[in-house]
Amino acid sequence: MRPPQPTQPASAAAASGADQSVQLNRPKPVPRPGTWISATIVAILGAMLIHALLTNEKFHWGTVWFFFREVHVVRAVGWTLLLTFLAMLIGIVLAVTTAVMRQSSNPVLRGVSLAYLWFFRGTPIYTQLVFWGALSALYQYLSLGIPFGPELITFRTTAVFTPFVAAVLGLGINEGAYLSEIVRSGLASVDPGQTEAAGALGMSRGQILRRIVLPQAMRVIVPPTGNETISMLKTTSLVLAVPFTLDLTFVTNSYASYTYQTIPLLIVAALWYIIITSILMVGQHFIERYYGRGFDGSAATAGNRTGRGLSARQQAILDSHTTKDSPFLEVTP
Repeated sequence: MRPPQPTQPASAAAASGADQSVQLNRPKPVPRPGTWISATIVAILGAMLIHALLTNEKFHWGTVWFFFREVHVVRAVGWTLLLTFLAMLIGIVLAVTTAVMRQSSNPVLRGVSLAYLWFFRGTPIYTQLVFWGALSALYQYLSLGIPFGPELITFRTTAVFTPFVAAVLGLGINEGAYLSEIVRSGLASVDPGQTEAAGALGMSRGQILRRIVLPQAMRVIVPPTGNETISMLKTTSLVLAVPFTLDLTFVTNSYASYTYQTIPLLIVAALWYIIITSILMVGQHFIERYYGRGFDGSAATAGNRTGRGLSARQQAILDSHTTKDSPFLEVTP
């Protein structure tokens, strides 16, 4: 008969168990033949499309590559970007102003904002650009002074309202009417309790708007504003109505009329628009992620101290180890 073996302590048994490798189950994924079949079909169709584009000599890819790098085309891309940037800048300023005016208690301000939205949203952008281009024909001189009184400053219309200025104003003022509704919906998405709490702390209405309401409303405002920016990039092709003749669409159409190579020049314009749109989409993604902090669930964890989406001050607080990563850890079951 064997003598009884001494029993190991619980801690030693736990240590020996920890040393042994844990055998995990190796589940196999559920086969999904439909996914692979659909992916194969899409890949085949995509390869057929690329083959049809590259092997068709009527596209004249050599001509496309030549005009894609042509100096006047590249300069037209710069003018198009400048038109887009300035028009969106004017549109954003007008949108914020009219959105705030619509929330004002002054009936005159509300009436002016509604009249602005009614007119510029109710008429086509092409018609507005035509009128901006004809402004010098309608009024040869413009003046600033007292209504029905003396004129203080008088200047020639063509000296101030050049085709470029008229194109920027026409695009920007029209865009402000559409962006105004986007800004208004963003401001309305903020809980009114935020405004009441800030007012109870003694903040003025301007401070409440700048520090409380707008930062929270940007999460709602940014996505549609990004879409409007991309749309504005392509709306610049209508500035021929002013007429402004340095944008990308007009320059490529001019080369197409001169060389009788319509399809290659259309491809050149399409490629430049696609490239710029792709860059704008990437920028929109990062701006949305910046203003979506705290709403998208991206927070720093114990294993990842980089804290993507956190400000420098928040990251410094986490790095000081004076607070827990999860303040509800002790009370969460």
